Amino acid sequence: MTPKRPNSAGAFPKAVESPAPELPDPSTLYAALDLGTNSCRMLIAQPKGSQIHVVDSFSKSVQLGQGLESSGKLSRASMARTINALRICKQKLARHQVTRMRLVATEACRRARNGAAFLAQVRRETGLTLDIIMPEEEARLAVISCAPLVSTRTEQLLVVDIGGGSTELVWIDLTNVPRRERPRAIMRLHAGFRQDPGPFPVAKVVDWISVPLGVATLRDQFEDVEDDAARFALMSWYFEEKLAAFAPTASEQSREGFQIIGTSGTVTTVAASHLGLKRYDRTKVDGLRMTSDQIDAVIRDYLNLGPEGRRADPRIGRDRQVLIMSGAAILQALMRLWPTDRLSVADRGLREGLLYAQMSADGVLEDGPF
Repeated sequence: MTPKRPNSAGAFPKAVESPAPELPDPSTLYAALDLGTNSCRMLIAQPKGSQIHVVDSFSKSVQLGQGLESSGKLSRASMARTINALRICKQKLARHQVTRMRLVATEACRRARNGAAFLAQVRRETGLTLDIIMPEEEARLAVISCAPLVSTRTEQLLVVDIGGGSTELVWIDLTNVPRRERPRAIMRLHAGFRQDPGPFPVAKVVDWISVPLGVATLRDQFEDVEDDAARFALMSWYFEEKLAAFAPTASEQSREGFQIIGTSGTVTTVAASHLGLKRYDRTKVDGLRMTSDQIDAVIRDYLNLGPEGRRADPRIGRDRQVLIMSGAAILQALMRLWPTDRLSVADRGLREGLLYAQMSADGVLEDGPF
């Protein structure tokens, strides 16, 4: 007997449709773009309480400053790579209909003889208008991005932002600020490093410095040194020399109530290596506290691996491996100079600072705990 064919046989299965994610209300969105010496990075976010909620992001190693040390100019190849990356940023901004944004360029465009001409070309070819910001604003934005990581027990704070072309250090005295107000006092620095005492407690900026050496420019200074360990030692020594004019290095500081916050790809990579992460996880890295012994152990491991070993190490990543030793040299110099055995790791920086500054100015962040 021939089996009877079911009525539904041969029918196409009904598709299970998942609705496309709804785009957030454009009126709530802010964007921040940081075009540095090595990377082009952007965040699109909205305020959420006293914090920011990231809606979309972009990050690409464009090596804009490649060859800048020797020529004094941005090369055609690096400018082409950067414009291609900026076109993607433009598409994301258009997709989300973002109208409030701050797009900035830093050390490479500050130093290059054709930096301003390049940004005019960017405007013509992508429609994006980028501002070249000065070192003080760059340092200030890095500081306020780290406000949520400031301990209420901190009395002396050093924020270090290791970039591709420069490194910013800001020393802040919080002793006259009530403990619960210390993170918020850092946030108020978006208005400037020098503030008149008003109704709110003021964080006092003791000193700040922008050293024109970052992971890319420091590497380029010593690329002719063939021995890996010798090159690392020379880079660390050379960077330390550049800090001689930074006032807080002149006097001994107490370990009690002292906090260093480091923000950069170098610091987060060292933290990820310490944790043994083969796949980067921001939630495990941002806010992590590392001892100087743990940092030294990771750096010794990098040196033992050598260039080939670092290139193959998944904890470092292909983009970061060419820059990790110059960044580690800067980090080790800083840990030698200051009296703390712990470093707070910040996976945040200029972009977050740009967002906080815009939102704070508009009054859309809630006045609550971080």
